[in-house]
Amino acid sequence: MKTSVLKMGVISMVLIGMISCQNKEKEAADKRISELEQYVDSIKMVNEEERVANWDKIASDFEVKATSANDALVNLKEEDRAASQKKVTEATAKYEEFKVMTQATTPKVVTAPKPNQLLRDRLFGAGKIGEDMNFSWVNKDNILKTYDTFFEAYKANKSDFSREDYDEIKLMYEALDSRKNTVEKEGLTSEDNTKIASIKFKFGPMFKLNRMGAKSREAEKAKE
Repeated sequence: MKTSVLKMGVISMVLIGMISCQNKEKEAADKRISELEQYVDSIKMVNEEERVANWDKIASDFEVKATSANDALVNLKEEDRAASQKKVTEATAKYEEFKVMTQATTPKVVTAPKPNQLLRDRLFGAGKIGEDMNFSWVNKDNILKTYDTFFEAYKANKSDFSREDYDEIKLMYEALDSRKNTVEKEGLTSEDNTKIASIKFKFGPMFKLNRMGAKSREAEKAKE
């Protein structure tokens, strides 16, 4: 009898402990959700100019509070979690509305492409080559076309290139040649290889002569 009473007492203590723990978790979740809701409501109190100017900070603070609120939902009972999740979802929806309004009024900053990027785009096509000179997109199927596009664009624009442009072109050409060494091992056909060799044979002397001419022109201008 005493043993049964003792067992019942232990079970009761465990149940009380579990209920107490669940209550604390619910209180913690309610607190975090309330902080999230209050923060989102406070955004509408900020005037448009300040909201736009400080949006990065607002977004960062929201993410912290939203993450905290969502983390608190994990240990809640299913019925409590559903109700709490609804509050978080509604607060997030309000935030997204403010985000859309802010983005709509944020001035768009257009950055002009750098001269070197314009040169790369002109010789290889827009967006093909960046500052890293990465030619990994060139393969056995498109390398001949890449050389041909480069050479034709070069011929069409060579009179417009400055000495600095020629230095940049040299780097790009060497990077393309380096990629060719890799592509040759990946199944480049002998026919395409021969056509590329013909392009290189014509380009080499032309480039050397044109580069010397650009240096001479700039030297003459410097004397004036």
